[in-house]
Amino acid sequence: MNDAAMMPVGANPFSARAVLVLVVFGAAVFIALLWMIGAGMGARPANDGGNHAEARGLNGFAAFSRFLEKQGYDVERSRSDAAFEHDGLLVLTPPHFADGDEISRIIQRRRGEGPTLLVLPKWNAIKLPAQMKTDEMGEGWVMLGPPMPIRWEDDVDAVGPLDTKSAGLTARASRWSGFGLSGVMPDSTAVQTISSGRIIPLVQTAGGQTLAGYLDDGGHYDRLAAAAQEQREHVRGSELYPVLVVADPDLLDNYGFARKENALLARALVAAATDGERMAVTFDLTLNGHARSANLLTLAFTPPFLAATLCLLMAALAVGWRAFLRFGPANKTERAIAFGKTALVANVAGFVRRTRRLHLVAGPYADSARERIVKALALPRETDSAATDAAIDRALKARAPGSQPFSQVAAMLRAAHNRHDAVKAAQDLHDLERMLIR
Repeated sequence: MNDAAMMPVGANPFSARAVLVLVVFGAAVFIALLWMIGAGMGARPANDGGNHAEARGLNGFAAFSRFLEKQGYDVERSRSDAAFEHDGLLVLTPPHFADGDEISRIIQRRRGEGPTLLVLPKWNAIKLPAQMKTDEMGEGWVMLGPPMPIRWEDDVDAVGPLDTKSAGLTARASRWSGFGLSGVMPDSTAVQTISSGRIIPLVQTAGGQTLAGYLDDGGHYDRLAAAAQEQREHVRGSELYPVLVVADPDLLDNYGFARKENALLARALVAAATDGERMAVTFDLTLNGHARSANLLTLAFTPPFLAATLCLLMAALAVGWRAFLRFGPANKTERAIAFGKTALVANVAGFVRRTRRLHLVAGPYADSARERIVKALALPRETDSAATDAAIDRALKARAPGSQPFSQVAAMLRAAHNRHDAVKAAQDLHDLERMLIR
């Protein structure tokens, strides 16, 4: 016979330790699942070949964002509109199909919160087909097609209209300079510049065309003015922060970051935009189609709701621990009405007592006692109960001459109207019965 067959009925097949491990593991996996859903880990990957901070293709800005992290900046890649209200530098890298009015609203909202760096799009990037990929190529790699015109450049009222132009230059004419640095564009066949009169140049080509600059809004920004060698008199508003525009993204994208001088230029641009302060840097992903709205799970793991979530988890842990301490088969409750003759008699007696109807059972009890005595003494069964009582009295007098007659005790039992008299008479009748039967 195996162990399973020898297991007693009702025994628990699992040990307390096994159940604890299963419950803890299941709870941990469930909480982790909730956290991953709330954190958006099930969303589509952001490395999709776009021109944003999570893209690793030539037109992306992953290198720029990671470079700033290495430089000690607190970098955030935001998928929510709430980041527009944060202090620090906001980097916007909208694609060609973005909404110019929305970009303008974001910049206007940021004027009192922190500086804004707007990087214009240029390349028509195409994701590499699967048949063209090799083992050396990473995820998100793209092919760069010809430059595309920016459809929303005239709709950005906060800095525009932007008059951009993409043209091929000679290798010498495509060299750029600014912030005391110089370099060459990675692709001189398509250099994108701005000719807007509202942008003060910071980085220019050898021919004097503007590659990057800041908005001429009447304010004076020390580092930007020094970099632009701007000598005009300005009165800086205490509530305003600068807006920088980079016309050619190759100054800051992964394509340009293959050159050391581009990384140095990026550091100088950020330092000038933040006026030398170590501000947080937020790269926006919402304009690139990676916005994620807040849900209940996200809020549950976000302050101040995180405190309530932790309280609920601790309460669940306490309930689970209490349940584990009483581990084992549950105690069986007893039946309200037990089986057996004794229990049945006890139940009937309790019912009669609660209804206060003892006088209704006094007569039948006396008759039952008479029948038992007649049978035990083998007396003749008389049809007249009085004659039977007289025969029992004679037998009792013969055995116990001084005892109370049976007929008198039975009459007292039948005449009893309260509990005390009925119980006493029934006890006396029971004693006479035992005396005669033994």
